[in-house]
Amino acid sequence: MAISGMTGFARRDGALGAWTWSVEARSVNGRNLETRFRGPPGFDALERLARESAQARFQRGQLTVGIQARRADSAGAVRVNVEQLERYIDLAERYVRQGRAALPAMDGLYGLRGVIEAADDSDDAEVRAEVEAAMGLCLAEALDALKFARLEEGAALTPVLGGQIDRIEDLVAQAEREAAGQVEAVRERFARRLGELLDDRTNLDALVVQEAAVLAAKADVREELDRLTSHVAAARGLIAGDAAAGRRLDFLAQEFMREANTLCSKSATIALTALGLELKAVIDQFREQVANVE
Repeated sequence: MAISGMTGFARRDGALGAWTWSVEARSVNGRNLETRFRGPPGFDALERLARESAQARFQRGQLTVGIQARRADSAGAVRVNVEQLERYIDLAERYVRQGRAALPAMDGLYGLRGVIEAADDSDDAEVRAEVEAAMGLCLAEALDALKFARLEEGAALTPVLGGQIDRIEDLVAQAEREAAGQVEAVRERFARRLGELLDDRTNLDALVVQEAAVLAAKADVREELDRLTSHVAAARGLIAGDAAAGRRLDFLAQEFMREANTLCSKSATIALTALGLELKAVIDQFREQVANVE
């Protein structure tokens, strides 16, 4: 799997029978996967489907999935309740025969309660299940499109991350060259300074010389440089790998910074300190970009 970002947007529309709907799915950065869903009333199974579908496709990011649906407006659609109309006519006929009432007009009959009814706009269970299934397919399409959008973002991030890793590797190589003589330089500087203080370098106490050796060993940055080199290789492996790399790259960025901080604290030369500070700046930029990786 290529590097994937965590931001994207997708929309899919659908229709079945009297129903039309639109599905929108969007995501932003997040340390874990969080899915928010809002759907039409009466289609309760869609929320569980949205969450399960998101978990099957993504590992990190804040997802918002919404479905807006409407049924074709049946306002104004009416039907005549013929049975009720016939009852009214039968009741009126007796009074008409007795001369107690005139023949009723149709407009009057239509105005009687129960004769004119609004058309039933409800769906039976089978129709609603079909509509819900169709919405579910549309939801899956929207999440697939969102995944593609995030992969496109990842494709744009990949060369940026690669360039930052190359820069880190170059700075580590420069630091190795600069640090090659650091241990001896520290030892010589310490001994020279003590010689100046005691005015006779040949009479330095053996314990003082031993202390100089300890300080020189503490100034050895070989271990930090080796770990930085190892981290560079690990980062390249994660970017080129098939698994989601965001969390591990985030952890690796922290390890990069830890070694760079130690390098700066052990530095005995201005040049090596400058390289360490530049290294920290590049690592910080790398960490900011990694925050966008799934």
